[in-house]
Amino acid sequence: MNIKSLLLGSAAALAAVSGARAADAVVVAEPEPVEYVRVCDVYGAGFYYIPGTETCLRVGGYLRYDVRGGKGGYGGLNDVIDKKDFAQGIADGLSVTDAAAAARRHDTYYQRARAAVQLDARSETELGTLRGYMHVDFNFATGTVDVVDANKDVVGAATSTSDTYGIEHAFIELGGFRVGKTDSLFATFTGYAGNVIEDDLISYAGGADADYGTHQIAYTFTGGNGFSAAVAVEDGAGKLYTIDSYAPHVVAGAAFTQGWGGVSGVVGYDSVWEEWAGKARLDVNVNDQLALFVMAGYGTEKNITRSFYKGWGGHWAVWGGGTFKVNEKAALNVQASWSQNKDVAVVANVAYTLVPGFTITPEVAWNSVHTDVTKEKIRDGFGGMVRFQRSF
Repeated sequence: MNIKSLLLGSAAALAAVSGARAADAVVVAEPEPVEYVRVCDVYGAGFYYIPGTETCLRVGGYLRYDVRGGKGGYGGLNDVIDKKDFAQGIADGLSVTDAAAAARRHDTYYQRARAAVQLDARSETELGTLRGYMHVDFNFATGTVDVVDANKDVVGAATSTSDTYGIEHAFIELGGFRVGKTDSLFATFTGYAGNVIEDDLISYAGGADADYGTHQIAYTFTGGNGFSAAVAVEDGAGKLYTIDSYAPHVVAGAAFTQGWGGVSGVVGYDSVWEEWAGKARLDVNVNDQLALFVMAGYGTEKNITRSFYKGWGGHWAVWGGGTFKVNEKAALNVQASWSQNKDVAVVANVAYTLVPGFTITPEVAWNSVHTDVTKEKIRDGFGGMVRFQRSF
């Protein structure tokens, strides 16, 4: 009996404790339904809705590796000091100037690896599409550094590497209105000079530096019949072309585009140098495989350094070329250009898509560069490069 009573009492105690704990148990709320990412196909492939919003976002970019060599307007790193010879000269007691003069000179490759990130956010409003776009580059490249003597005079160049980054684009758009940092309207409105990589051996914008990036306030009107027009005020770029008063640079352009191709024109006024420049372009789509273009530019100042918009030597320049789609994987691109100061450039490449998202592009170029005033030849020669690019 005593054992039976003990067992019954223990069971009752356990039941009481369990009941008490059950009364104090935490009630876990039901989980909220998961909002899966939705595809946004209004603006093209790659966009999706940011969860909880009606904003569409595309995350893109590319990884790129360039290697190039040769001479001419672009190529490798030329006439660099042999580091072993230079170090031996210093060890032998020579001055920096004498050691640099005694060292052999070499030509070598130029190489650059780049990682680019692009974010494109868009949504619809009562005033039109609201867009924010950014493109940031991160680069690791082989280049040269000056070798200087005790008087800080340059006595040669030596190879080195550097890490750099840059904001290619950072702008806001609402309807046709745009503010921010991007390429000059003078460079983009009539299009770049073909699909070759080095399309600006004779520059079509950006002055002597061929630097198109600028602060910009712009408005673009797009009609339903293929007509468009744009106007922009810009800040310029670099030491020579950034505005130095409250008077901005001004650009305006108009274009008409149809299935057969299109015509476009743009003019730009540099408020620093008080000079004008303009370009006109004709594009013709011969068929589904072949597209051709020709573009001509004219500037009021023949000196290449005295206009943010006229990037060529002399008053006028001409560019022409085209793209031939060999098949679904390969395209042949060519471009030739001339300027009044006798500069000439010819570029050709084959862009081959090995697999979707990965393109290999070998390119060759020849160009001849002359001075603005006397038109004397500075250099000429061949250069070549290969680009590997993974886009996403």
